[in-house]
Amino acid sequence: MALRQFLQSVTSGMNTKAGRSGKLVAKVTPINRLEWQEQLRSLLRLKDESSMLKLANELLDEYEGFDTEGKLVFFNYLLEAFRADADKLAAAIANYQLDPNPLNVQKLNAASAPNRRALFEIFNMTPGGTARLVQMRADLLGLLREHKALKAVDSDLQVLFSAWFNRGFLSLERISWETPAFVLERLMNYEAVHKISGWDDLRKRVSTGRRCYAFFHPALPHEPIIFVQVALVDQMSSSVDDIIRSETPPIDETDANTAIFYSISNCQLGLRGIAFGDLLIKQVVEQISADLPQIKTFATLSPVPGFGKWLATAEGASDLPQLSAPEQELLELLRREGEVTWPSDAVQCEQMEPLLKRLCAHYMVSAKSGGQPLDPVSRFHLRNGARLDRVNWLGDRSAKGLAESHGLLVNYVYDTQVVTRNHERYVYEDAVICSDSVLQLAKG
Repeated sequence: MALRQFLQSVTSGMNTKAGRSGKLVAKVTPINRLEWQEQLRSLLRLKDESSMLKLANELLDEYEGFDTEGKLVFFNYLLEAFRADADKLAAAIANYQLDPNPLNVQKLNAASAPNRRALFEIFNMTPGGTARLVQMRADLLGLLREHKALKAVDSDLQVLFSAWFNRGFLSLERISWETPAFVLERLMNYEAVHKISGWDDLRKRVSTGRRCYAFFHPALPHEPIIFVQVALVDQMSSSVDDIIRSETPPIDETDANTAIFYSISNCQLGLRGIAFGDLLIKQVVEQISADLPQIKTFATLSPVPGFGKWLATAEGASDLPQLSAPEQELLELLRREGEVTWPSDAVQCEQMEPLLKRLCAHYMVSAKSGGQPLDPVSRFHLRNGARLDRVNWLGDRSAKGLAESHGLLVNYVYDTQVVTRNHERYVYEDAVICSDSVLQLAKG
């Protein structure tokens, strides 16, 4: 039975029940389960690779034709019918308990792996299979909020992707204006931090004084996995406008002593949760150091995406340091203002600056959950071993920057001499490594 026919029979003959959201959740009947199990398990039994890959390719074609409801049925079936073999797992556990030798540990690990992993591995062998599985995981991620049990299926894909997309398979490439146009166009679409307004804007970002680097994978030709944009400057940058919106030409690269990482964007939704950013930054530092040895300072100009939301919530209000009456009034203005107008008022800007910089420093240093900083960008850079160095006033005046962090940006410094020590302090001590100036700001 073809996969599409199977799903039609499931949809017409399924049992359903209302989930918490009120939407119907498919429950596949035992008879249809057995029919589909045979169709899939044949992939695990086939010895002839040509026949196996032909069937796998046909099944992927069928899957890609499903609507959201059909894909939900598909993932639910993988969850229920392709678990680890219970008998083999029980036997492996018993053997390990009798004799915990290395061979029995290996057999226990193998027995605990769900059968769907082997299925995904076969799908991966088909033409374009890796890219198709990345898209399949993107589909799955869209279902997880309402169907949390499917996290088990997602975990299997994440384990496999972590192996298939490890550093040994990734190639670092510098993006320039000579890069093929279809790759440049993808970068414009994927940019997630500071929107690229068009080809002229993009050209500025990849020309003299600016660099862009991306990781690519051989299974996804011409598709960047992640990319970072870098400005070569002669001092620490405090404003993204100076980098991407200024009409002043960049300095000569030979005069630069600082590399500012001002934007990093993941490109593939289906690879969310796979660690690429730390590898990319560290390799780019090595590459720039080799090309331009006079550059000694490597820093970011980073957003603080959680600050505005935290400041507006009850959680943030309960964690605020003590404020004076005038400061409380300014804070209330921020919370009730619809269209943001205060940045264009010189008097209000002067009043807001010390308050917002202090509250932002407090948020970065003290606002935590489970010992970890609330801000996701902060968690990323601190885990990589960077130091939170400076809070910058109105570093991003865009609508997005004002909405997310009231225009504030921060610098993280990557000091190659101490990144390992900083990483260990963050991981083992929950330490927020920061400069004295940030610490003094946080204390008020």
